Amino acid sequence: MVDSYNTILTPGIDEIVEKKSRFIGYAQPVSSEEEAYAFVESVKKKHYDARHNCHAFAIGKENTLYRFSDDGEPQGTAGKPILEVISGNQVTDICIVVTRYFGGTLLGTGGLVRAYTEAAKLALADAGIHQMQRMKLMDITCSYNDSGKVQYLLSTNEISIENTEYGADVTFHTAVPVSDVSMIKKKITEATAARAVIDEKGEKFV
Repeated sequence: MVDSYNTILTPGIDEIVEKKSRFIGYAQPVSSEEEAYAFVESVKKKHYDARHNCHAFAIGKENTLYRFSDDGEPQGTAGKPILEVISGNQVTDICIVVTRYFGGTLLGTGGLVRAYTEAAKLALADAGIHQMQRMKLMDITCSYNDSGKVQYLLSTNEISIENTEYGADVTFHTAVPVSDVSMIKKKITEATAARAVIDEKGEKFV
């Protein structure tokens, strides 16, 4: 299982004009092939009068599914360059559509590749790449006397405390990067002379 991956959390949009042809890039977070194709169709519907709506998408953190379409442009000049922007940045769960309004001047295969690549890059940059990390959810329960040490230790190691419960003892609900789990458990055990109880609750990506 992967411990981290790149994705986008919000949509992005930007455009370029090349020899009077307008290239509008859209980047959209998607979680399935169906969502990706639905997004492609929504862009096509919005730009029904455009000459081309070319796309590429990547789905899944492992065994990633890649698809692309030139949508009538010369083979290899649109969908594949868009896909290479996605794969080159190692981004997944993303769909990029580049809409082209023809400006009357042929760009040639090299010009098309450059234009579709640039529009895809700009859309991705506008969305912003976010690295998702696999986190171990851990409940750390300790006495009030030990709580200050535990809180300080978590803070200095930049561990996220999602919630704190105060009862007979103090329980910190934390999300710890999987690569730091062993180190954090060791430090808490040492700091509290093994008095703290650490309960692993599962995992999530954030």
